[in-house]
Amino acid sequence: MSGEFERIKKIAEALGPRAAGLLDDCAVLPTGDGQLVVSTDSSVEGVHFRFDWLRHQEVGWRAAAAALSDLAAEGATPAAVLAAVVVPASASDDELVALMVGVGAAAAAVDALVVGGDLSRGPAWMTTITVLGWTKHAVSRASARTGDGLWVTGVLGGSRAALEAWKRGGEPAPDARTAFAHPHPRIDAGRRLAAAGAHAMLDLSDGLGGDVRHLSEASAVSIEVDLDAVPVASACLDEARRLGISPQQFAAEGGEDFELLAAMPSEFDADSAMAFQRASGIAITRVGTIAAGSGVHTAIAGRPLALEGFDHFR
Repeated sequence: MSGEFERIKKIAEALGPRAAGLLDDCAVLPTGDGQLVVSTDSSVEGVHFRFDWLRHQEVGWRAAAAALSDLAAEGATPAAVLAAVVVPASASDDELVALMVGVGAAAAAVDALVVGGDLSRGPAWMTTITVLGWTKHAVSRASARTGDGLWVTGVLGGSRAALEAWKRGGEPAPDARTAFAHPHPRIDAGRRLAAAGAHAMLDLSDGLGGDVRHLSEASAVSIEVDLDAVPVASACLDEARRLGISPQQFAAEGGEDFELLAAMPSEFDADSAMAFQRASGIAITRVGTIAAGSGVHTAIAGRPLALEGFDHFR
């Protein structure tokens, strides 16, 4: 079965000249004084969440935060959120309202409004969130340059730690559950990195292992990743041990961290990173280098290690 991005490429080929920017985080449309940035993201019961894991309000927050994270990757400021919700016949009005309260809370957290959407009946819960934002100059994933440093915000692997705990019938550590149920889109961080000269940026929805390949392909560059430098969430340690892999590999192959992966110019150095952390309250870590060529080259303790990424269709 083809993976997600292979299917998107086939769609782009079929649409031909009517397709534009389908492989980026957002659609970018010119306006009189800047750019309108738009993205949409679906969250499906049994694929992205389960109600024995999350409450309805958490499902709404998580769905909206995932879509808003795409705006962060463009360096955009959110303006509005629309929610299309499919509701099973067994659902109550209170459950639907609770889900939308979660959507509204995520929108409010980034000063956006919920301005519309759609409501339909179906066999399971599904929420499709469309977000709109503005920027003077959107940062795509297609402009990384040779010599850029590869940087990542926050820590990785917390969301996967929660998922692995649930899959084995356990209860996640509190910080892992929060990472999965209540991610925070890095809107302020994205704007700051754009202002600092980010050449390319995307959000880590498919894990570092998957998204670094997306960045390499979109920018037509080679990327060297130092797994020893990957910032690992503390909740990863026990779950990685259970799977018999290093915490760095566990964190890099997890999806839906919704941190930012940025190709920054060479002058963005350790002092710049400290200034960023002081201003944003979020750590940023260099995990690699952009080079000429193609493909991704990953090593841990000096040994090559091929990484997997998250794919809905694998």
